[in-house]
Amino acid sequence: MNPLPKLIIHGGAGSLEGNIERKTQIRESLKLICEKTYTFLLTSSANETVIYGIKLLENDPLFNAGTGSKIQSDGQIRMSAGFMDGQEKIFSGVINIQNVQHPICVADTLQQNEHSVLSGEMSTQFAHKFGFENYNPLTKERLSEFNSRKTGTTGTVGVVALDSNGYITAGTSTGGIGGEAPGRVSDSPTVAGNYANQYCGVSATGVGEHIVNSAVAAKIVTRVEDGMLLKKAVSKSIKEGKEKDSHFGVISISYTGDIITNKTKDTVFYAFHTGNELKTF
Repeated sequence: MNPLPKLIIHGGAGSLEGNIERKTQIRESLKLICEKTYTFLLTSSANETVIYGIKLLENDPLFNAGTGSKIQSDGQIRMSAGFMDGQEKIFSGVINIQNVQHPICVADTLQQNEHSVLSGEMSTQFAHKFGFENYNPLTKERLSEFNSRKTGTTGTVGVVALDSNGYITAGTSTGGIGGEAPGRVSDSPTVAGNYANQYCGVSATGVGEHIVNSAVAAKIVTRVEDGMLLKKAVSKSIKEGKEKDSHFGVISISYTGDIITNKTKDTVFYAFHTGNELKTF
């Protein structure tokens, strides 16, 4: 008997420096998106649901993904996204793509491509070749942050879904850290930041370099595959992160329907739906 479909989404990690109003806005948005996405999941696959949920998050300028992505040091917006089909065990992604509305959809399209991860100008050319329209994700708020050299809010987004067939999918999308050197690669379009198989799925958020150094998502999934309970696997990776003074958090779902979250420090904004309850943090 397959478990009831489960869903968890996140809106990034970091400190909002006491901005209570922004925290409330983020949590309200996550609640609404989680509710819509879970309703979609009830009649859809995990793959379809992850794309659906991340598109909603990429459309919301509160988050640093898609519309509302941060600006790099040269004044350009470059976005990245990773998509992992846990059933087929195929990872695909785009790195530093420009001028598209939904990086996650381009990553999804690459599932069927010989080269499943593309970067820079080649990823943008691929997107436009396959019919993705030219789109400017810049918002006035991000431009103001860039011009005043403010950090702004975090907001990398992620979705992990377990569908009615027991299939698990994970997806993550980001606009980077803001002000970074062109060419920097985040964790989101790598298996360190986003990974899934038939046992569990994980999406990470935080400082990309820290996540990559610890191979966070892939390591958690591997530990579960090797027989460790998801809660223990997540706790072990968080403990290892704290020992290195790393900044990251994770959301995850196991094939048995367990939903586990944890973080090394700071705040991680997330919401989950068990089928019986919806909670936002």
